Amino acid sequence: MQLHNLKRKTALKSKKQVGRGGKRGKTSGRGTKGQNARAGRKKRPEMRDIIKKIPKLRGYFFNTIQDAVKSVTLSTVAVHFESGAEITLQSLAEKGVIATYKGRLPRVKILGDRKPNEFTKKISIKGVPVSASVKLQIENAGGKVE
Repeated sequence: MQLHNLKRKTALKSKKQVGRGGKRGKTSGRGTKGQNARAGRKKRPEMRDIIKKIPKLRGYFFNTIQDAVKSVTLSTVAVHFESGAEITLQSLAEKGVIATYKGRLPRVKILGDRKPNEFTKKISIKGVPVSASVKLQIENAGGKVE
């Protein structure tokens, strides 16, 4: 066994060494002037500058509380409620028509269907906003909207 036959136990990663001289010295293999040629050079990632320029929203922002109005169709109400029933936000939640979020009831509006004038149940709605066409259908069926 000769010295030139010995092999390492662990494999070496081929790592390019920069800044150890060259054929004539000069840039020492670095190739450029300025920041790139200096020892211990640190280039900032360009995404950092982009992120820093984006306007940030400060403070707390409660999006979950400020939900949009949930819509419930009149046909859904007709399926879940009997004739003569009183419809409120609580009764809609109890029947499973709307879901509560952290114990709070969402804002709801009852909207009409594509097929008008088929509603025949006599119901009363309290504290829930309705569209003009729904109000007309309920009053024609003998119900009332408050």
